[in-house]
Amino acid sequence: MTVSLPPMADPAPTPATGPPLTPAAGPYRRMVSLFFANRLAVTGLVVLLALALFCFVGPLIHHTDQVHTRLADANLSPGTGGHLLGTDDVGRDVLGRLMIGGQTSLEIGVAAGLLATLIGTVWGAISGYAGGWVDACMMRVVDAGIAIPALFLLLVTATILRPTVPVQILIIGCVSWLVPARLVRAEALSLRSREYVQAMKAMGGSHRRAVFRHIIPNAIGTVVVNATFQVADAILLIAYVSFLGLGVAPPKTDWGGMLSKGISYTYDGYWWLIFPAGFAIVLVVCAFNAIGDGLRDSFEVRLQGR
Repeated sequence: MTVSLPPMADPAPTPATGPPLTPAAGPYRRMVSLFFANRLAVTGLVVLLALALFCFVGPLIHHTDQVHTRLADANLSPGTGGHLLGTDDVGRDVLGRLMIGGQTSLEIGVAAGLLATLIGTVWGAISGYAGGWVDACMMRVVDAGIAIPALFLLLVTATILRPTVPVQILIIGCVSWLVPARLVRAEALSLRSREYVQAMKAMGGSHRRAVFRHIIPNAIGTVVVNATFQVADAILLIAYVSFLGLGVAPPKTDWGGMLSKGISYTYDGYWWLIFPAGFAIVLVVCAFNAIGDGLRDSFEVRLQGR
């Protein structure tokens, strides 16, 4: 008599030990992670946000009259009469003036830096993509512009035109686009020989499409990083011009104009007329430079992940 045994079941698979597999992070996620891993860049971003809140939200909380003068309250030391940073030579609150001046400096700096980046990006992309005699002529214009100091052009135009905020933005933007043009042109010389650009041209695509849909978007890393440095340079330029007395007309002011006013009282011990504005200029320029360094490292990793 034979007894049939039931078939034995296969042993249950043992679960694999070890960390679960996760998909590899994309280049943009790695770019953001690297930026926030850069402590200096994050510090610059925090400082910039704090300055923006100080300049644009601060006047809503700290109400001060920056139009009328009060000679009886002139040159009060910090903490006197409810003025945290004292008063200037005509009795205006220095803290409130620092906020209003910061608005002007940041508005002109950011707008002029973006305008210069826009002009330089388009000019450099067209020059590098076209090549040949077109590239040679366009780059000679850039070389001639770089040979003339930007501060000299700013001083000349500021004496001819009334120095309002839009005029200052236009002037600084039109004298600062030369460096971005050279950087983007170098990128365009490399990008125009890529396979996707050649394929687009073979399919009958226009030169305009090649420049604005392929060259400029693929040079965006260089453009974004340079834009932060352009903004920092624009803030310094407006400070130079205002320090020389050719800034925006009163009652408006900026940090360079505050320095120009306060320098007359250097030997009288009125340090609060100089140091707050000077410290603000240094702080915002260092913040933009730190952000630019972080973006440059991040975009380099993104390009390596392509």
